[in-house]
Amino acid sequence: MSKRTSKHSDLLHIATLGRTVGLIGDIKLHIKTDFPEQFVPNATFITDKKQTLRLRDVNDQRGTVRIEGFESLESAKRLTNVKLFTTEEATREQCELEEGEFFWFDIAGCDVFENGKRLGVVIEVERISITDYLSIKTDNALVTQGESKSFLIPYHKPFIVETNITEKRIDVEGALDILQAS
Repeated sequence: MSKRTSKHSDLLHIATLGRTVGLIGDIKLHIKTDFPEQFVPNATFITDKKQTLRLRDVNDQRGTVRIEGFESLESAKRLTNVKLFTTEEATREQCELEEGEFFWFDIAGCDVFENGKRLGVVIEVERISITDYLSIKTDNALVTQGESKSFLIPYHKPFIVETNITEKRIDVEGALDILQAS
């Protein structure tokens, strides 16, 4: 799932509108989420200017959308580079997770433990190439011992042992070695 922005910390950035395509107001859609099923006709999103936009048409093959009220080339051009946001609640309602999958916004804020020792807290999830990484703010007790202030852990086995969103806890293995090498 996409990252929050400091300007809109209560919203999730899930797409950016690109250049216009054709002559009738189609706009290239640059998706920033793992859940493209959110982009359907009549779906509404909030812009970075706190404006609400409703999708009129979605063309998955071309990767374009048409926005209600912006059906001409001239009006659609005004939406170039506009960011689309949604809420956590809307994401939970519209997106299906598989067993063992979690929304990134649920993982952020989880404490990270290895063998009962708290290593830090997840600040965010970063996708680098095809791998998701937990960006960890190191526990202050470890920082005072000379460890790095932050580090990354690949979010997959064998590093991730268990993720418990209810308890906001992630148990890991091998992460202390990564921290000490940072």
